[in-house]
Amino acid sequence: MQLVGVDVGGTFTDIVYVDTASRRTIVHKVPSTPADPSQAVVSGVLEMCKKHAVDPGAIDHLFHGTTVATNAVLEHKGARAGMITTKGYRDILHIGRHQRPKHYSIMQEIPWQDRPLVRREHRKVVTERLVPPKGDVLTPLDEAEVRAAARALREEGVAAVSVCFLFSYLNPAHEERAAAILREELPEAFICTSAGVSPQFREFERFTTAAMNAFIGPKVRDYIARLDGEIAKSGMRADLLIMASNGGVATPAMVSTHPIATLLSGPAGGVLGGAWIGGIAGRGKLITFDVGGTSADIGVVSDGRYSEATARDTWIAGYPVIVPMLDIHTIGAGGGSIAYVDAGGAFRVGPQSAGAVPGPAAYGRGGTDPTVTDANLVLGRLDPDNFLGGAMSLDRKAAEAAVGRLAKQLGLGMFEAAEGVVTILNSNMANAIRSRTVQKGIDPRDYALVAFGGAGPLHGAEVAAQLRIPEVLVPPFPGITSAMGLLTTDLKYDSIKTAFQTSTGVDCDRLNADFAAMEKTLIAEFKRSGIAPSQVRFTRFGDLRYVGQGYELRVPMTDGAVTPASLQSAYDKFHKQHESEYGHFFAASPIEIVNIRITGVAVTPKISEPATRSGGSLADALVNRRPSVFRVGGRLAEVETAVYRRDKLPIDRPIEGPAIILQNDSTTVVPPKARVTADRFGNLILSVEGLA
Repeated sequence: MQLVGVDVGGTFTDIVYVDTASRRTIVHKVPSTPADPSQAVVSGVLEMCKKHAVDPGAIDHLFHGTTVATNAVLEHKGARAGMITTKGYRDILHIGRHQRPKHYSIMQEIPWQDRPLVRREHRKVVTERLVPPKGDVLTPLDEAEVRAAARALREEGVAAVSVCFLFSYLNPAHEERAAAILREELPEAFICTSAGVSPQFREFERFTTAAMNAFIGPKVRDYIARLDGEIAKSGMRADLLIMASNGGVATPAMVSTHPIATLLSGPAGGVLGGAWIGGIAGRGKLITFDVGGTSADIGVVSDGRYSEATARDTWIAGYPVIVPMLDIHTIGAGGGSIAYVDAGGAFRVGPQSAGAVPGPAAYGRGGTDPTVTDANLVLGRLDPDNFLGGAMSLDRKAAEAAVGRLAKQLGLGMFEAAEGVVTILNSNMANAIRSRTVQKGIDPRDYALVAFGGAGPLHGAEVAAQLRIPEVLVPPFPGITSAMGLLTTDLKYDSIKTAFQTSTGVDCDRLNADFAAMEKTLIAEFKRSGIAPSQVRFTRFGDLRYVGQGYELRVPMTDGAVTPASLQSAYDKFHKQHESEYGHFFAASPIEIVNIRITGVAVTPKISEPATRSGGSLADALVNRRPSVFRVGGRLAEVETAVYRRDKLPIDRPIEGPAIILQNDSTTVVPPKARVTADRFGNLILSVEGLA
């Protein structure tokens, strides 16, 4: 099989080609084309094929990680969207819940009020009402009102409409009929229902999720159709598969109707790539640490299982979103993060970034603000003549001027200011990791840190030391690890249903019927994707909580018929997980089954274990020796540091720090008291226990 993974970033589009038979791997980068990302995807793949004598027509599968949906939300550049909802509930999208994003701030931004996904004039109400617990019809749907609302929305020029009725998660009939009428009246518009997108309770979150699906729908649908068409026109016959937020891939048809599934498309690929690297290196407990120019993405992998976000954690650009997604925490921290003194006199780094243009002062493109890249250059941790493999030179004088102005403002020396920038950034990233580990009952000391992205290997050792993580893994190609991750996953679809049953009186027959119906729905979806039922494996989960709690925890449920014994097993797992996260559990308290879930997985071709390397000699790898600044014995000092080329390093030979290791897409820093070893698969393994 010949596979290609393409991950589109803000500055570069990363491409990786793998021939699973010969284990040949090619990596390639081209500038992104933000106006139409599909141009860089297709032209980049063709450029890679031409450069390395690969037949484009022989590529079997093209896996794609996209930021189209994410950027549409972050930049608030979606479609003019409308909504049809139950009479009396027009303003659920505006009111939200009683919790404020910042409880004690009187001057705060509330995204769903300041930047509504659906403006109030485009929210129409109709007569209908369903009631719990089974979704019985209290008031029939007034189809004439739906048709009138649809015509009003057409006159207002909306390009997408979401249908959001009360209690539709119990009975979707009213929403489905309203959507059918909308498709008659607005045949060109993107139409979705809240029960079709996320059939769960919590009206505000469900309505917001459906509204976001409509807001980004036309842009994602058109992009996927354009990309699919360009691939066909280019002569490639590859099947296109899109990375989804749940850690699996989906077909273009699936993504075109559920674009919200791609909100974490790019970062999810990074978690998968980090997990793949860790597995090759024999490490099962991993913290993925993907640091680019603007942000750092953090994920956790425990014995091959990815942490998944819960209902209380799934927020995108300040909006609550309840769709299956990996638990990825993103902060504004990267190579372009700007260091400054705030109005209160505090020394801060990020989240503002210098971006790619003008970029850090060291880029020589007109930037003057001191950034993390400038600080690393001043400290001697970046080689100005060997940045990006020598493709770009850095301006040390410009970096020193920018950091010097900050140092003067702080009353510090230049090295102290530069080291302060790096230390603050590292602390911010370490705190972000604590929020996903220590605060969730996970001891990071039992894990290895997988550092990738352009800036991850620069900071990985010192961040790990703050958390007392003993090891750091740096993949062979840190800058394209997310693209590599695309080639490690499978086709994956999810189904969810709100159950609301308590352990004091569970109706097993009802649960079994619900699971059977959900499995049938997923089988139909896989059939539309060309996958036979025999090729799909299913896993079950339940969202459980103690009666009276506000949020739930996800626990695995056994396959086969639901029985009192299988439910007791789920309850035992819930008690254990509750104790792990919160430090206690209540053995005698009744448990509520809030939602039940099924995940279906169909295996797709994927990247194989990379070919082993023979390595070189330390003498051949040595580029030069030069002074770099590190904190030694509590004091800053210039220390002679060996600079090596990564591709020439010997295999399985420990190298003591300080050392700097160069390659095209990143730089790895090995501080004093740390050591690094290159393994036979090309990974760098940093031992940082001596730094703690």
